[in-house]
Amino acid sequence: MKTWDAIRTRRNVRAFDGRPIPAEHLDRIVAAAALAPSSMNEQRWAFVVCRDKGRLDELSRVGDYADHIARAAAAIAFLTPRADDVPERESIAFDLGQAVENAMLAAWELGIGSCHGSVYDEPRIRELLAYPLEMTCDLVVSFGYPADPASLAPPGSRGGRKRVDDLRHEERFGS
Repeated sequence: MKTWDAIRTRRNVRAFDGRPIPAEHLDRIVAAAALAPSSMNEQRWAFVVCRDKGRLDELSRVGDYADHIARAAAAIAFLTPRADDVPERESIAFDLGQAVENAMLAAWELGIGSCHGSVYDEPRIRELLAYPLEMTCDLVVSFGYPADPASLAPPGSRGGRKRVDDLRHEERFGS
């Protein structure tokens, strides 16, 4: 798959068919996340890969809209250092977003769907994943083969997407 095709066609998938993801595919997805650019190449992240159905079910309860994780073949919890300084926290979040998108695009190329889930119950996810206090987890991404294979086809319309012409400005906003 060409990069542009992956970017153009990738969409969130919340319904999975139950097939396991081969270890080499999960390795590639994690490697794609690890290869994302980061500020000063600090790579302020860690990834916890989960495949156990009981753990996935528990992870699906750490956020109000994370129920898709219970039905996934795997999930990756994205950990970052805890930061009190606002500019540092924003920089870490920006870097993490790039890592997450890399993972999701790598999965899409392999025919694997994904969807992020925001963590609302950080004490519970810390208990589940046993990560150190100096780290935090704001996102868990579910991965699996789509229950509906048609979701891998290029969309006819990405309903609700703004037109690029409505977003793009030349030299100055409003131009």
